[in-house]
Amino acid sequence: MFLTRYERMIARRYLLPGRGEAFIFLVASISLVAVMLGVAALVIVMSVMNGFRAELFDKIVGLNGHAVVQGYGGQLRDWRDIADEIRKSPGVTGATPLVEQPLMANFNGRVEAVLTRGMRVEDIRSNPTIRDNVILGDLSRLTPSSGNIAVGSRLAQNLGATVGSDVSLISPQGPATPFGTVPRIVSYRIAAIFEVGVYDYDKAFVIMPMEDAQTLLLMGDSVGMIEIDTVDPDNIDEIMAPVAQIVGSRGVVNDWRNMNAQLFEALQVDRLVTFTVLSILILVAVFNILSSLIMLVRAKTRDIAILRTMGATRYGLIRIFVTVGTIIGSLGILAGLVLGFVTLFFRQQVLGFLGLVTGQNIWDPSMRYLTELPSKTDPVEIAGIVAMAFVFSFLATLYPAFKAASTDPVQVLRYE
Repeated sequence: MFLTRYERMIARRYLLPGRGEAFIFLVASISLVAVMLGVAALVIVMSVMNGFRAELFDKIVGLNGHAVVQGYGGQLRDWRDIADEIRKSPGVTGATPLVEQPLMANFNGRVEAVLTRGMRVEDIRSNPTIRDNVILGDLSRLTPSSGNIAVGSRLAQNLGATVGSDVSLISPQGPATPFGTVPRIVSYRIAAIFEVGVYDYDKAFVIMPMEDAQTLLLMGDSVGMIEIDTVDPDNIDEIMAPVAQIVGSRGVVNDWRNMNAQLFEALQVDRLVTFTVLSILILVAVFNILSSLIMLVRAKTRDIAILRTMGATRYGLIRIFVTVGTIIGSLGILAGLVLGFVTLFFRQQVLGFLGLVTGQNIWDPSMRYLTELPSKTDPVEIAGIVAMAFVFSFLATLYPAFKAASTDPVQVLRYE
């Protein structure tokens, strides 16, 4: 839509407050602010939800893999052959044997439920989720028969333990006696403390060499599961089809979607509902543009009539008012993007300020899974938000623009 010189001049004049038009300018300013807040809210909320899902997925998959093969009865005895065959399967990048069992941990009278995981030493040191998140101690001290373990930061905090503390792990699988099975209690020294950023993991995980876990759980040379990493987690069904044939009747294959189905489905539904509700905010905001343009058309009825008598075309008047409305909407969209990105950049400080003002913990890790507020901006999604807001703003200008174009100069000037 190209404007002539006089149309640009009139559009610019209508965007500025004139004598007796302060109220119209106020409504137009409110329209701009409303669009800005609607766009900013969509950008912030959708980026946070995308970041939450991506961060949660990375943390969960980083510790649990894209899929796992679990042995019946909790044991895979020929796990070496199975792992070698799985690694050769198309789309599989890694197969890691694991020993995993929920136990109890005791330190100075404090008892916590833990999830004990045994891994090969090389797998512990090469796992970026563990290796890159050590906050105290050293993973190199985790060697077979050393009696050293690594624990999550929240677990260490709850137990009151630190690096060098001796923690007792209590296993219900112990020697049988005439009075029943006696639980095994084995003491281990904390060699490292890690914080992966997922509250449920940081408060429960205990990592140890696989040989020590097999001894603790009386498993011999067997493992409990094999963790599988793939090249494309979104195409997990196709990749796992030949793996299921390899495993056969020796175990069952579960992928990340089955293991976390309720969580990720809830996130997807929440994301869709939130986007719909916040889109309504932008729709409400553009109604302010509609009302301000209607008032502008009423206030400029005489000017419009004079323009018509001077040769202005109906299409020219439509272009003028459509331009005025879309400029208001575009400025609101631009301001909303700036506000949204600035808020995302300082999101942790904003949470801290809100917590200080309200006196409440706005981001409680025990409820939110993650220890920090994540953010991941999707350029395609941002483009969709901008396009939606622009289309809404454009549509809001059509009725006032056609109303102005239908003004009859004879009827208006007859009574002037």
